[in-house]
Parts: sequence; structure tokens; C-alpha cells
Amino acid sequence: MMIKRMDHVGYVVEDLAAAAAFFVELGLEVEGKATVEGAWVDQLVGLEGVRADMVVLRTPDGHGRVELSAFDTPVATGTAPRAPVNVPGIPRLTFAVDSVDDVLGRLRPHGAELVGEVAQYEDFCRYGYVRGPAGVIIGLCEELNRN
Repeated sequence: MMIKRMDHVGYVVEDLAAAAAFFVELGLEVEGKATVEGAWVDQLVGLEGVRADMVVLRTPDGHGRVELSAFDTPVATGTAPRAPVNVPGIPRLTFAVDSVDDVLGRLRPHGAELVGEVAQYEDFCRYGYVRGPAGVIIGLCEELNRN
């Protein structure tokens, strides 16, 4: 059996409004918002008494989605690590952008911090990593000389 497609990438944030604003500034569009709770959610995530707000954003081409969730209950018992890029299990989302410099300028007021530096790989691309909401690493890739 084959998979149909990758449906979405999801992660938990503390400030849902700020995280959604970050991704809207990046160029994603809000597809929907919801609050989820009840036995089915508890069963799905393996916790009891879940109540969470979520926002789903989609890429301009309509093929990619990011789901952001903020849990009201239960209270989290730990925090996500702000580990270096090379630590196994650290999530990284990468987006193709028109201009890395332009996107960085727009995202900095939303708390984005460069992980290293923007680097250029031959004449193929300029690429940089920033820390986004909840410390997730966001890759920004500007393709060069692509006709």
C-alpha cells in the first residue's frame, strides 16, 4: 500500500496567535481554526482532559500545510529543547522563498533569529535557518538561476 500524500506538518506552540502571525508573514494563508476536545482527542494524543486550539495554514500553492496547536489542558510537563541543528529528532521545516533577505527582514520583528549565517551553495541556492515559534528551525531556500 502506498501513501497518498504528506498531509501536513504539525507542532505545539505556546502563543498560537504569535506563531500564526509568523507563518502568515512568511506567506502562508490561514485555512482554518478550531478548538478540539473530548474522548477522541484524548485517545488520539494519549493524554486525558485535552483541550487545544489549533490553526491550519497552507502554502500559496495549496499543497503544503502547517498545523499549529496550543494546549489549554493538560498542562505540559516539559519544554521543547532549543538544540543545535545536528541533534537527532529536531524538527526543521524548509520553504522555498523568492528572497531570503526579504523574508528575514519581515520575520525578524516576529522573533526569528538566524541559527548560523545565510550561505550560498554554488550557483544553485542561498539558504538560511532561523528559529521560529517554539524554537522550531525554519529553512529559507532561495533558488538561483532557475528558469
